[in-house]
Amino acid sequence: MRIRQIRDALLKTPVGLLGLLSLSAQVVLSVWVVASYPDDFGNRVWSNPIHWVDNPKAAPPAWIRRVDSQPRADHWQAVRGEPETVEEKGRNLIASWNIPYTMEPEAVPAFLALTVRDVRFEERAPLLALTLIRPDETRVSVLRHAVRGPREGEEGPYARHFDDPLRIQLSADESTLSSLQEFLAEEYGLQMDAEEIRPRVMDILFGVPDAAGDGFAPMSGEYTFLFQTATRAEGDGIGSVELVAGGDAFGRMGTDSIGRDLAQGLLYGLPTALVIGVVVALLSTSIGTVLGMTSGYLGGTVDTVIQRLSDIVANIPVLPLLIFLLFIIGPNLTVIIGILIAFSWPGLAIQVRVMVLHMRSSQLIEAVQSLGSSRWRVMYRHILPQIMPYFLAQIIFTAPSAILAEAGLSFLGLGDPSIPTWGQILEAGFRTGGVYVGYWWWIVPPGLLIVMVASTFMLLSLAIEPVVNPRLRQTRRAD
Repeated sequence: MRIRQIRDALLKTPVGLLGLLSLSAQVVLSVWVVASYPDDFGNRVWSNPIHWVDNPKAAPPAWIRRVDSQPRADHWQAVRGEPETVEEKGRNLIASWNIPYTMEPEAVPAFLALTVRDVRFEERAPLLALTLIRPDETRVSVLRHAVRGPREGEEGPYARHFDDPLRIQLSADESTLSSLQEFLAEEYGLQMDAEEIRPRVMDILFGVPDAAGDGFAPMSGEYTFLFQTATRAEGDGIGSVELVAGGDAFGRMGTDSIGRDLAQGLLYGLPTALVIGVVVALLSTSIGTVLGMTSGYLGGTVDTVIQRLSDIVANIPVLPLLIFLLFIIGPNLTVIIGILIAFSWPGLAIQVRVMVLHMRSSQLIEAVQSLGSSRWRVMYRHILPQIMPYFLAQIIFTAPSAILAEAGLSFLGLGDPSIPTWGQILEAGFRTGGVYVGYWWWIVPPGLLIVMVASTFMLLSLAIEPVVNPRLRQTRRAD
């Protein structure tokens, strides 16, 4: 068996070409992900709920609107920096931002949120106000908020919300509820208490009372959010204002129960899966090859020790040991990879030993020994090159098992929480009941991706199997 035979099997068979093309695409995408994502993506982004706070929760992918007749609101986000106008009114300076928003028919937003950053003032804290101008020209005072003033002993100029932005969930804010009570009473003569308004804030903001009088009909059209700040000094103001109208669908792959963009997690899981598969396969195969070659060629006590060690390691139950170590040490991807490597080599060591025992009695090896070559030179100069094609084939055979093992451990809740993997996404979907309430976008994609990567290595394995297995090669020739 030659390396050239493996190369020909991969390049000259449809199965091998398909496997190579799939693997190449995955490697290219993995390189892009590693280059584009921050090094601490797991801890700083994926596991940080604040990062996803403005995303809709458990929302399907945005493209679902093309195949679903149900009206769905787009996820909308607008950020503004410098104010459009600044006017003097008495002793105050009124800065204004006009932010347009278009609501499609029947597509009422799921929530409304306001974020203000980098508030600065000299003496008096700014006052913030948000007004919604609706298509029928009615105005709803959505928010009145006073920024926290100077603390005792604090000296100006003062800074607020530079590190921790001011975020107000308008659809649940108490001042919004009070404003809506006044609006309904003045505009429509409706008397509703705060508890009645609370679950219907968005329907009231973006609708009108229906004919039956027990609900609100959506009012589509052009809306304008008028955001204003009232300050005293000329240098007072804010850095930026952001408005978010939560949609019923989001992104390419939807979101989970805390609003995380599943597309980002699924992309980040690809290089993680490939690294796990390649590292475990390469190192475990190297250990098994070296120990098997040493055992078969040196023989004697060395052979006995290595073979007994292989028998012991092969019979240790790996899953209970993994659970025990992860419980003691804590979920850690390095520990998972280390244990998979430590317990994946015995079978290969036994197989390589049998191959070396056969090679040791060949005329080539006997001739080299008669010329005075050392044992190590014989092993690594004359035996190893003959084993190398089998070594490469075993790497391909072992990789999908490592990927599936890590996915299984993550699904059991034993994965490293600092590194998002497909198994963890699946586990979170099942743990929070996503599979029972129909969140298919949370369950199906990670499962398909695990199968896709494992199938890639399976295709490569099928292509080189006739090279590794002489009986299969003879059967193919006979056919």
